[in-house]
Amino acid sequence: MSQGRLWRRDEDVPAAVLEEIRRAVVLHGRQQAQGSDARDIAVALWEGEQLIAGAFGRTEFQRLYVDYLWVREDRRGQGLGGDCLRQLEAQALRRGCKDALIETLLDEVSELLEHLGYVCMAHVHDYVPGFTRHIMLKVWTPRD
Repeated sequence: MSQGRLWRRDEDVPAAVLEEIRRAVVLHGRQQAQGSDARDIAVALWEGEQLIAGAFGRTEFQRLYVDYLWVREDRRGQGLGGDCLRQLEAQALRRGCKDALIETLLDEVSELLEHLGYVCMAHVHDYVPGFTRHIMLKVWTPRD
């Protein structure tokens, strides 16, 4: 047993350490894949001083990865989520992306994504009790 080792658990592990672990895992994965060209991608819609919608993720390996898509609750149902997604897609296409990947736990969002050209590649029923995880892909240029 090595002297000086100390296990920390749960709330005793600082947020900065969690971020360092995340960064190390991502870096290791990118080193394995080689050729990573990861770049953040984002859009935000403001009305005066109020943020009303936004989305962000990254482009990497000619794919748009959408991490978050949000519309303020009182502005939902007006097409702003689709507008945000189309804005991200347009940027991704300019960067040379061939497809886009997004996940959701909401059935109604997966239906909206299907109307926007996404196809469900996989789903995990009851991923979170009462929710299905939908993994959706939109292809602009087929990969070999």
